[in-house]
Amino acid sequence: MKLIIFASGSTGNCALIQGGGQNILLDAGISARRICDCLEREDVDPAELDGIFITHEHTDHVSGLTIFTKQHPTAVYAPGMTADALRRSFPGVRPFLEQIAPEQTLSVGDLTVTAFPTSHDAAESVGYRFEADGAVLTCATDTGCVTDGMLRYFRGADAALIEANHDLTMLMNGHYPAYLKKRILSDKGHLSNAECTWLAAVLAKQGTGRIVLGHLSRNNNIPGLARRTVGRALQGYDTELFVAPAFGRLAIEVEPCST
Repeated sequence: MKLIIFASGSTGNCALIQGGGQNILLDAGISARRICDCLEREDVDPAELDGIFITHEHTDHVSGLTIFTKQHPTAVYAPGMTADALRRSFPGVRPFLEQIAPEQTLSVGDLTVTAFPTSHDAAESVGYRFEADGAVLTCATDTGCVTDGMLRYFRGADAALIEANHDLTMLMNGHYPAYLKKRILSDKGHLSNAECTWLAAVLAKQGTGRIVLGHLSRNNNIPGLARRTVGRALQGYDTELFVAPAFGRLAIEVEPCST
């Protein structure tokens, strides 16, 4: 299995997951033209994409959805309340929407996908666990806390995409208004570097071989800072650490890890 990130952050989120002979998108928060360009660079025909899985309805995760599905009709999977929000805000997507309930597992060819709840100020936010080719990839960003329920879906993951949204000092000393800082810091907001460090350590202890830090704030974090902060907790573990770029490509192989 392979994870290829096209964009990650407040300006847009989109990734390609390849496994079991399938090609699916995780979110579509960049322009349709850019999605197509990125797919074609991976030798994937946009017209033959096998599905798009949406985590939640915020613009930085769905902005390219209407035009992309108009040009390339593709099944769009989302949890029920997110699907309802998309129907209201993006009526052109309605014919392509298919609901996936939290904790429901479905198969796209030989790729298995399971949705699970995250904690974010959206209609119904979810993360996804992908299984194919004997490997497991779990992806969960845009969550203000890590619940015991979420941890169940990280168990046994060979690779994981997790959120390191902000550095607490940068956020508190930054220019954001008080209400926005409160939102980010809430249990329905975003994970800080410190909170991400705790989750990364849990994953490393259970044998996750590759961890990708995603959804970094453009204003309240720095890639090198996030890497150093989280990396300190991974010393002594056989775990590789990556930082997803806001713009640009990051590709990692998701291979079964020996635990």
